[in-house]
Amino acid sequence: MPAVTVSDITILPRISDTTGLRARRVKSITTAPQGFEGEGFPVRRAFAGVDLAELDPFIHLDQMGEVEYAPGEPKGTPWHPHRGFETVTYIIDGIFDHKDSNGGGGTISDGDTQWMTAGGGILHIETPPEHLVMSGGLFHGFQLWVNLPAAKKWSPPAYQDVRANDVALLSSTDGGSLVRIIAGELDGHVGPGTTQTPITLIHATVAPGAELRLPWRKDYNALVYTMSGHGFVGDEQRPVSMGQLTVFGDGDTIVVRAANQQESRSPNLELFILGGQPIKEPVAWMGPFVMNTKREVLQAFEDFQKGLLGSIPAIYKEDAKKPLNRTDKLSGDVLDVHNAPTDLQEG
Repeated sequence: MPAVTVSDITILPRISDTTGLRARRVKSITTAPQGFEGEGFPVRRAFAGVDLAELDPFIHLDQMGEVEYAPGEPKGTPWHPHRGFETVTYIIDGIFDHKDSNGGGGTISDGDTQWMTAGGGILHIETPPEHLVMSGGLFHGFQLWVNLPAAKKWSPPAYQDVRANDVALLSSTDGGSLVRIIAGELDGHVGPGTTQTPITLIHATVAPGAELRLPWRKDYNALVYTMSGHGFVGDEQRPVSMGQLTVFGDGDTIVVRAANQQESRSPNLELFILGGQPIKEPVAWMGPFVMNTKREVLQAFEDFQKGLLGSIPAIYKEDAKKPLNRTDKLSGDVLDVHNAPTDLQEG
């Protein structure tokens, strides 16, 4: 699990001592079911079974892999549309290409992030590069969907390329954890990602037996997904392991401790930590569209069918080997993109 690391953690700025601050209590721990994404690469659905109100402003989170592909096996997604939110793709191992109808695009690898604002509408594709398809190899990453408030759902599409070397690096108070700030702010330190919705996004590596105490904004929710390893969450010391999401309640700090003994394949506790300011607006969601009302979602499908969400640039036409799953009927099976819910959700 390379991402971005340092040879000497003691040279990094240390997170402030949180003594005297109130630890957030653990509200729930859920285990992510496994499924398949796009053209068939394995994922864990990190938010499955959690009420959207607890996740707000986040909508969806997939842990992609970890999988060791044989030659010819790496897979991606076909061209598909989005409207009303942002997609954040963070790669830990492997390589991924992004292309979109707004002209955005690039290649990300270990520790890089692609941040796409769908806004009023966009088409995009995410695939492994041809050389990786030919060679095979390790692939592991995350894709997060961040909701946009109604006032920003119709904003122009945008794209950010966040390089691993730009990520803010911190050490925990005890020096036992490496904290990477991808976006947002933590203890006065700011990550490189520019967010439309106020959020903080972190990848933390906690050494065996070490405790991580993060000061956390009171107006943000707090979610910790265990991507590998074993540990304990909250001052309650509730056990967690790979594939489990912890939802925290109110308080000033997030507390996580790594178990003293870890598996040889996962020598540390690896965490994906996120929180944001809840938008507190109605959510209507079906497939690739996240809006405020059912009418807006149906309008998104209509606009997509009319070609109003963008078109595949001519230089990428060769990538569109799979036709977009269009239909004349606005039904629940119009699209099966990212294996998101096919029934319209409102909340």
